[in-house]
Amino acid sequence: MTGNVAKFIGVLDRIAPAHLAETWDNVGLQLGSRNWPVKKIWTALDPLPEVVAQACENHVDLLVTHHPLFFKPIKNIDCETPLGRIAQMALSCQLAVYSTHTNLDSAAGGVNDVLAKRIGLDHLRVLVIPEPRQTKRCNNQSMGDDVYPLASVNQQAGLGRVGELSSSLSLRDFAEQMKTVLNIAAVSVVGNLDMMVKTVAVCSGSGASLLSAALGSGAQVYVSGDLGYHTARDAQQTGIGLVDIGHFGSERLIVDVLAASIRDASKALGLDVTVEAARIETDPFHHL
Repeated sequence: MTGNVAKFIGVLDRIAPAHLAETWDNVGLQLGSRNWPVKKIWTALDPLPEVVAQACENHVDLLVTHHPLFFKPIKNIDCETPLGRIAQMALSCQLAVYSTHTNLDSAAGGVNDVLAKRIGLDHLRVLVIPEPRQTKRCNNQSMGDDVYPLASVNQQAGLGRVGELSSSLSLRDFAEQMKTVLNIAAVSVVGNLDMMVKTVAVCSGSGASLLSAALGSGAQVYVSGDLGYHTARDAQQTGIGLVDIGHFGSERLIVDVLAASIRDASKALGLDVTVEAARIETDPFHHL
């Protein structure tokens, strides 16, 4: 059975419920029609021009990205701008673009769970449990007024994770291990390199705002991306170690996992679709 965009929005909402998204986020359908048929899906971190161009060349019908195409409110779409050219290209080849961002960060089996498990953490718990709030049902679903704890819907829902290594390591050895298990060229480390690490807090993407939660979690080290100078100074004063693995390095693992999740969920529903992960994205930073 062939599905349309609306059908796969339902599939994606099962994987990463839209109501788990942060209030400032812009998740869901970014471009396209819910009525367009879908036979081929790609997953990617970003709706980059080269990703959209190759998706069009490969006759992809739905591009599912982690980061939204439209993040800030826009006043116009000028096809001479990078954003305008992406929109023009996607619409001209009938490519729908969908974002599952902070809802995928928070969801069970989402970005933070994948990152924590790749690092080798066990006994995972949520770093920041979301506040109960008004639920949102987007796309083809009706808006609801019911209020309930999100954790009751998705027991592992929330930003970040905290877990335990199988054995203690020095911060130096732990940081070196991160380079290997995440296949990244370099990491930035804050703290005493000889301190022993057993409990680890992680947050995919830009995790500076969750430093206080990491401090209260009992972790000896906090792993995230885009941590920045002032966050490093704050960590120095408290004694917690930091390992900055970069934004790209903390999130790229989800692209293959998301493709597999969409593939499995679609098969369970009897939907005939090809799902692949885009293979052309690279870290924008060069480590010299």
